[in-house]
Amino acid sequence: MKTWLIGSGGMAQDYAKVLRELDVELTTIGRGEDSAARFEAAMGFAVQRGGLEGYLQNNPELPDNAIVSVGVEALAPTVAILLDAGIRRILVEKPAGLYPKDILGVEEHARSVGADVFVAYNRRFYSAVREAKKMIAADGGVQSFNFEFTEWGHEIETLTKAPGVKEQWVLGNSSHVIDLAFYLGGVPEELCAFQAGSLSWHPNAAVFSGAGRTAAGALFSYQANWGAPGRWGVEICTSNYRLIFRPMEALQLMKKGSVAIETVNIEGADLDKRFKPGLFLQTESFLLGQDASGLCGISEHAQMLPIYTSIAGYK
Repeated sequence: MKTWLIGSGGMAQDYAKVLRELDVELTTIGRGEDSAARFEAAMGFAVQRGGLEGYLQNNPELPDNAIVSVGVEALAPTVAILLDAGIRRILVEKPAGLYPKDILGVEEHARSVGADVFVAYNRRFYSAVREAKKMIAADGGVQSFNFEFTEWGHEIETLTKAPGVKEQWVLGNSSHVIDLAFYLGGVPEELCAFQAGSLSWHPNAAVFSGAGRTAAGALFSYQANWGAPGRWGVEICTSNYRLIFRPMEALQLMKKGSVAIETVNIEGADLDKRFKPGLFLQTESFLLGQDASGLCGISEHAQMLPIYTSIAGYK
């Protein structure tokens, strides 16, 4: 199987570790000299310099699939180039575009050429999440859930990002939590969202709160305060259990009739220790088409955009 990895930054290195383990024929295509040199030193794989457009000028043999791991601002344009080149199976890092209109453009483009494009929400493939889905199904489904997507605003403020990236932080970063919450809890059908405050790097809002109902009838609520202490977290309630993801990589359990919180030991969790959590199973699913139900298709992602923008208060 031939795979192109577009990008040579830190996340691309994480993908390369998985791809090496899966023994694919890998071509890494990068743009920046510094990141390419660091990638080669760390991974031992050569990087094709000059960017994707430059590489395509050489009329290379097309791969079976491609993985896009570039800056948020370059995600949608990179996918468009791959689709125009004839590549029909693509995994793109979340959120697949800087602005909602960019993501909708990717969805429309993929549909027009009959391509399969997936958005890389790797937390869906945590061993803890897979175990939780089994427990939820066995206990009759989700009754209610809540989540928190507090970001450390004091640290994000100091980061150097391309224009617009910080201003769209709910979509570009916090959506990891939101996607996981609705992946486990169910697709929202009703939502009432509130925002307050502002930050220098995210003038739209600093505090978020809301509640709603899923299509299956489960009630949910959420909150986040980017100017106060906090952390990401998701809690799912079934008849007999409260399933707690805080930290997100681990599954903790509270049973009916007790307030004790116990950590669930999960068979096969070693993959989340050897590789970036969730990345091995996500990449394997994408490459081999096995257990693909966990992958987030671009159409599914596009349908969730009104939820993300409502939670964030984006226009």
